Amino acid sequence: MTSASSTKLRLAWPNILFLAAVHLAALFVFLPSNFSWAAVSLALFLHWVTGCLGITLGWHRLVAHRSFQVPKYLEYLLVFFGSLSCQGSPIDWIGLHRNHHMHSDQELDQHQASKGFWWSHIGWMLHEVPAPIIMERYVKDILDDQFYHFLEKYFLGIQFILAVLLYLLGGWSFVVWGIFVRLVLSYHCTWLVNSAAHMFGYRTYDCGDRSTNCWWVALLTYGEGWHNNHHAFQYSARHGLQWWEIDLTWIIIWFLQQTKLARKVQVAKETKWKMPSMPTLL
Repeated sequence: MTSASSTKLRLAWPNILFLAAVHLAALFVFLPSNFSWAAVSLALFLHWVTGCLGITLGWHRLVAHRSFQVPKYLEYLLVFFGSLSCQGSPIDWIGLHRNHHMHSDQELDQHQASKGFWWSHIGWMLHEVPAPIIMERYVKDILDDQFYHFLEKYFLGIQFILAVLLYLLGGWSFVVWGIFVRLVLSYHCTWLVNSAAHMFGYRTYDCGDRSTNCWWVALLTYGEGWHNNHHAFQYSARHGLQWWEIDLTWIIIWFLQQTKLARKVQVAKETKWKMPSMPTLL
């Protein structure tokens, strides 16, 4: 298979132009007329909806790893939220993620950390990285799902509709913060799991790759930064396995489990989770 080295691959101009446009548009945040606390609050809320509920909870832990089950309507809602993050087709994202785990930090891993921080963070998306011929076998469980195909075709159109709604609600400040700033933050938070969480932090388990537990990535990504734990127990819905490894996404899953919306929740056996008691202040 052709090497994924950035020096041997053609540039992926559609990706380059799209990501450049989003990042440039986010610079309008520095215009005083585009600032309001309502717009900032909107961006943070949509970051949680699309990044936490959508990508982390929906695309990653629910669908990519099937670490728990929810009713189909709730799966579709979470996957829809993930599509609002504008990180591409859910089918492609999930397939690439499963490929990453199959070949973590090896040649067939599209964002292997051995090629450096820049490559694993964003460089691989700026080049025409060859996908494995067997990629389709990674997504057999969703490949024939028409809802996933709908989102594959129209996730950009849905983002445009969201932008129109935000403009009607709050003008250009809502669009700048709720679309462009939020997308840039979501992108880099997600990408840090591929880059920083394979380079910085500590390793609890020997997984045969470079995955690490990085507390500040976990803070930015609702618990995804406990990446070494995740690579050790890919089936586990809980990534923060020690009491100090705060995993906000796991707390959501736990509440879904208590309300019977989540079932067959898988957790690493030797780290059965219990709600920690509050520390004594005096």
